[in-house]
Amino acid sequence: MNRHERRVAKAKIKTAAKTEVAAKPASGPQALAVLHAALLKDALEGRFLDALSRCRQALALEPDNADTLQLMAVVHLEAKQLDHAIEWISRAIAKEAKPAYLTTLGLAQSALGRHNEALGSFERALQLVPNDAQLWWHKGMAFIAMNAFFEALPCFEQASKLDPRHADAAHKCGFILHAQKRFDEALVHLDRSVALQPRDALTLHMRALVLKELGRLDEALSDNQLAADLDPTSPDICGNLGAVLQRLGRTEEALSWYERALQLRPDDARNLTNRASALAELGRVDEAMAGYRYAIAIDAQFAEAAWNLALLQLLLGDFEAGWKGREVRWRFPELSQGYPKLAGRQWSGEQAIAGKRIVVCSDEGFGDTIQFVRYVPMLAARGAQVLLVVDPPLVPLLSGVKGVSQCLPKREGTALPAFDFHCPVTSLPLAFGTKLDSIPAEPGYLPPPAADRVQAFEQRLGPHGKLRVGLVWSGNPRHWNDRNRSMALAALSPLFDIDASFISLQKDPRPRDAEVLRANPAVVDLTAELADFAQTAALVSCLDLLVTVDTSVAHLGAALGKPTWLLLPYMPDFRWLLGRDDSPWYPTLRLFRQDATRDYASVLDRVRAELSALTETFARERRAPG
Repeated sequence: MNRHERRVAKAKIKTAAKTEVAAKPASGPQALAVLHAALLKDALEGRFLDALSRCRQALALEPDNADTLQLMAVVHLEAKQLDHAIEWISRAIAKEAKPAYLTTLGLAQSALGRHNEALGSFERALQLVPNDAQLWWHKGMAFIAMNAFFEALPCFEQASKLDPRHADAAHKCGFILHAQKRFDEALVHLDRSVALQPRDALTLHMRALVLKELGRLDEALSDNQLAADLDPTSPDICGNLGAVLQRLGRTEEALSWYERALQLRPDDARNLTNRASALAELGRVDEAMAGYRYAIAIDAQFAEAAWNLALLQLLLGDFEAGWKGREVRWRFPELSQGYPKLAGRQWSGEQAIAGKRIVVCSDEGFGDTIQFVRYVPMLAARGAQVLLVVDPPLVPLLSGVKGVSQCLPKREGTALPAFDFHCPVTSLPLAFGTKLDSIPAEPGYLPPPAADRVQAFEQRLGPHGKLRVGLVWSGNPRHWNDRNRSMALAALSPLFDIDASFISLQKDPRPRDAEVLRANPAVVDLTAELADFAQTAALVSCLDLLVTVDTSVAHLGAALGKPTWLLLPYMPDFRWLLGRDDSPWYPTLRLFRQDATRDYASVLDRVRAELSALTETFARERRAPG
């Protein structure tokens, strides 16, 4: 029980006990009432010897008084003499099972770790007073002590409903809903809790966590800064303030808060990992590697450190360690939930598969599937029958990949034919022992789009008198690195006076980008006709060049063998490596990287210069006779 909960519990005991005293008939012994009030005050203020002395005086006046027996239990409970507390309160309950007595019994049982018994005591009390908000709170706390958060939530919701001013019940609702990733609902409860206790650091910190998940980073920062002012000794608050600052791109400031958190709690694997991620983002990769390794040494079960280390190893070209380390993702529910629970053995590359059926299933994003489906022909070359299971928008595109015997949409409840092995598509590089110099990089390994679809887009685009340039400027806004990899459409405006035809392949543009797109006649938007990746591939096939940020369309264009220019943040995704402007994965891909300024303006200056030269070459070739 934390300090706030203990304070609430004491207040409840005090209120209940005072109620019992006040309920005595006016003709009752006044001396006993006075002793009850005094001993309760002594107990709550920590004067346990004085409280026990008064209890003995009260028992001398009336040995079998149930209220005195209950107060004797309260004194022992406050003094942490729990077995004695249970002994005394059991004697009181034997005389009369009042709700206050049952509550005291439940608190003593909880303190002893006998949470199931405590739950039973609180439930008995609730049968007598079902509208007691604090009893519902105690019941919820018993469930929390048993790690039964799903069962605890309705208890706190009921407490909050019965007493809208119960700040901690609202806080607990927000805490559990945050853990269940029900962030909008969590925020409603935490808003109320903060309104009731606006200077409670723990509640402000919890609301900051929720606001961060909702992408409301400025508000999260404000809450977290106030929480840190109120409780500067909390490593969790300091660490989360660092995380919010890092999400805002204020990485140097984030690093200082992570270091402050580690001064408060040096062996914290979470903050060690966060600090290493900030170092990596700043390009201090050696320090980041050391940080991840130290976090793993502190807590070998902390999977996030191992995951981040593996990604950094891949980024640096250490494929042997990186692919193996990346398999730690199966310990992340949020990373592994995209892969269905398949019976049978996972293929590791060691088992013979000639004459066997293997299910290759997508397990991460669209781009990952497009990138690693290149291994399917290699499986077929070993004699395997490959059943490819991918997200529905990819099925029309990937059904024709060489070596695919059948391509099915990945949907919950989809029945699969019998198979011998299965393998996640992103585990294929590990299974094939891929190293930097052995990447299978056949250009244009995706099947060509259907001719009728290509012709339909050709007709929509009209005469091919100018260089056709496809554009994608943003990715999924929920992607963890979207702040770094995406840009606004307006940032591309320096390109639009170049004598080329610009075609948007940007699905679901953000509201401001949609306004800019509608107002910009220089960009043709045919995305309403792109229902799946096969249709997008047909449109890409009509282009001369694709200019894109790091999204699935970049993989699509490069996998089709289309010249593709990829605009990358300073610290890119692992697959793009460091310090090179080409990619060993895609022969037709060129990389345009941010420099240490982390600004896309300089990237677009280089793109503009290259694109201008390309359009001039295109126009010159079109003018050339023959």
